[in-house]
Amino acid sequence: MKIDVVDNGGQWTHREWRMLKSFEIDSNIISNETPVEELEVHGLVLSGGSPRISDKNMRLGRTEDYLEKGDIPILGICVGAQFMARHFGGVTGSAKNPEYGKTSLKVIEKDDLFIDTPDEFIVWESHNDEIKELGPEMIKLAFSESCPVQAFKHKNKRLYGVQFHPEVEHTEHGRKIFENFIDVCRDSKR
Repeated sequence: MKIDVVDNGGQWTHREWRMLKSFEIDSNIISNETPVEELEVHGLVLSGGSPRISDKNMRLGRTEDYLEKGDIPILGICVGAQFMARHFGGVTGSAKNPEYGKTSLKVIEKDDLFIDTPDEFIVWESHNDEIKELGPEMIKLAFSESCPVQAFKHKNKRLYGVQFHPEVEHTEHGRKIFENFIDVCRDSKR
């Protein structure tokens, strides 16, 4: 099985790649300008990055193509999640209370990403922008005290987004979240 990490300029892109490798997943870090036709993968991780989603003209390379033309599971992290939410009609912008460091995540829907995790646990944050509300095709999975949407999934596609960083060691159950996403990719192969 192969799951690549799309590089959006995130400081922890290599950690996402290393997390996949720790599960013995074939993985490469690829440019966000890679044409969707060149992808030979069973899933993608959209890394975080420095672009500000509050800039209405912000693009993440060919990410729109991955979301529209790719028929594979995708996990968006931080700006990758924000972009995904905005693409599907969500409202994004500058966070009222930017989050850095630890926060308590409250899981309201265990579906897919949060199987076998507690209802509340510590996650690591690094963001100035946030998802303020989701479009009608999305389901909220988790939130925190100062961030209304910490995790979500698409109702009909295997698309997931997390505002926090499951790839960093300070996020409790981050490995389990990645393992659950890998399971989604494995199931979609069948």
